[in-house]
Amino acid sequence: MPIVELTCISCPLGCPLKVETDDEGRVLSVTGNTCKRGEAYGRKEVTAPTRTVTSTVRLLGGSAPVVSVRTREDIPKGKIFDVMAEIRAAAVTAPVHIGDVVISNIAGTGVDLIATADREGI
Repeated sequence: MPIVELTCISCPLGCPLKVETDDEGRVLSVTGNTCKRGEAYGRKEVTAPTRTVTSTVRLLGGSAPVVSVRTREDIPKGKIFDVMAEIRAAAVTAPVHIGDVVISNIAGTGVDLIATADREGI
């Protein structure tokens, strides 16, 4: 049975995980974790990995050339390049405030891209 080795990123301990799967990819066991979060992370990472994307978007008429942004929730790992393509093509007009939706439903993920800083206009 296949075993996937991972380093858990759920907390600062960075436990070395071993996730055993069957031939169809179903998780049979997770070992090496010191907390329940590690087990949940191992199962999720092997079956449906997700990530939070952070970046910057061009700011038009603002006090800075860009504003920092992130996805409101995790997105499927396989959608990262699509999300980044939309971010690179985007621009937002100042003012922008923390929590403002910069791009809704980015790359068809159902997740909004939000501002993580305040930027005033000039």
